[in-house]
Amino acid sequence: MNVIELHADTWANLQSQRERLPHALLLVGQRGLGKFALAQVFANSLLCEQPLEGAFPCGRCLACNWFEQGNHPDFRLLQPQVMVEEAEEEGGRKRASQQITIDQVRALDDFFNVGAHRAGLKVIVVNPADALNRSAANSLLKTLEEPAPSTLFLMVSSEPSRLLPTIRSRCQLVPVSTPLTVVAVAALVSKGVEQPARWLALAGGSPGLAIELAAAAGEGGWLDLLTRRLGAKDGLDPISLAAELEKVIKESKGKLSLRSVVEAMQKWLVDLTLASNGLPIRYFLSQQATISGLADIIPPACLVRFYRRLLTHRREVEQPLNARLFLEGLFMDYRRLLRH
Repeated sequence: MNVIELHADTWANLQSQRERLPHALLLVGQRGLGKFALAQVFANSLLCEQPLEGAFPCGRCLACNWFEQGNHPDFRLLQPQVMVEEAEEEGGRKRASQQITIDQVRALDDFFNVGAHRAGLKVIVVNPADALNRSAANSLLKTLEEPAPSTLFLMVSSEPSRLLPTIRSRCQLVPVSTPLTVVAVAALVSKGVEQPARWLALAGGSPGLAIELAAAAGEGGWLDLLTRRLGAKDGLDPISLAAELEKVIKESKGKLSLRSVVEAMQKWLVDLTLASNGLPIRYFLSQQATISGLADIIPPACLVRFYRRLLTHRREVEQPLNARLFLEGLFMDYRRLLRH
């Protein structure tokens, strides 16, 4: 899947700034669009010694070889340790951090104190920028307030509202939009994804997320199980559904999370709300008839109240909790919605 073909307009926007680069760019857009890959390719193109026409990295020069191997002297990547190595819960080993820590930001001091290779540019990619913890964000802010010369920060975020406002204000915004459907579907087909239109709709138009959803759906058939139970007008058993999904989550060994379940519920509620207002549904296209039937029997005000509850549940899954009890509470809330 060629990220530049998916985001030709964004790539052109980035290239138009090559001559007068700001000290920080913030790539924002929904999850699964390929923002990180886009930032990586742009960083590579800036460091490439023999860029091709269109400013694409040549892939052959010494700088490109260094970049591909992950050891270019003028490039740094800040990301949570959990994205670098799989967290191990057994054997007494400490879990890998899900945040970008202050120690990682402070380690950039030595990077700034050394001259750039061949007097070129230094590039730092921060992905995702919203994973910066409070201390790390404050430390990075000081660097952005007094940027080192010939230095570019490429910040990537799917949730820019979680960034410090002072950090956002010191970055030039680069919006990354969803690609054209026909282009995205072709990209999914090239990756061997079956039913690409279904998964692309469920992913809200994000090809990367569509691939993740298609792969994760095979984990115990959890998505079909969930939508089948949610679509039942009566007979929903929160206890048994919670037990089944908890088992699937455990057996997936990290491939399926509570967050994925809550996000699927949020999308289900969005479709219910759209159908309730006589509008086409957006996510669960194959359940159009079922969702429309449910929307006819649920008062719109109840849908709004339940969606607010889902927002609370979405925040709760970021904390350690008992998966079974959480799922039972979630599905009991949904059953009460149906009984209205």
